[in-house]
Amino acid sequence: MPKSKRNRPVTLSKTKKKGREHKENVVNSIRDAVEKYDSAYVFTFENMRNLKFKEFRDRLKSSSRFFLGSNKVMQVALGRSVADEIRSGLHKISKLLRGDSGLCFTSLPKRHPKRLFNEYEDYDFARTGSTATETVELKEGPLDQFTHEMEPFLRKQGMPVRLNKGVVELVSDFVVCEEGKPISPESSRILRLLGIKMATFKLHLICRWSSEDFEFYREGLEDSDIESS
Repeated sequence: MPKSKRNRPVTLSKTKKKGREHKENVVNSIRDAVEKYDSAYVFTFENMRNLKFKEFRDRLKSSSRFFLGSNKVMQVALGRSVADEIRSGLHKISKLLRGDSGLCFTSLPKRHPKRLFNEYEDYDFARTGSTATETVELKEGPLDQFTHEMEPFLRKQGMPVRLNKGVVELVSDFVVCEEGKPISPESSRILRLLGIKMATFKLHLICRWSSEDFEFYREGLEDSDIESS
């Protein structure tokens, strides 16, 4: 009888990881982009959604290139000081790569990226741990939006429900989430069922670099902030 493939051991040590070669490829790609495109932007993001970001990136595919990932790797590619920057002034944007941030290289006139970034936002369902933007409370009584098959699932999410003649009924008022407080896994599932979206995926431009000039977009930032960081 042939051996079963289901219980075949797998050696995890053979799994490929993103190591030095990957980092070097990213560094080289960023340096190529510096030479290819006219300007570079640093941007930050809120509530990243990979699919939505891909859609935004595809809009600029013919004229731009984006980089997300390790801030340290991107900083190395650009240069972290005047001494090791690959083009004059690039160490400034390197020091602004902090937290949830990325790079955009483009040859578009500067008014276009600024408008596209400022206008773009997309709403999605909040994930576990994110902060509720409003209080959602369900009142006692029938929940006509749910079918009777969902009653066991709703109970597992902590909702005080029962079936009354085949109709899902809330036996007491129930607070799904409270404004300003973290959303629990159960609350996240209930909000999705209710169709309530609390997460806004948004991109914010921080600064722009070109061989001719450098410009801040975030209010309050100055050259002194970069040099002192």
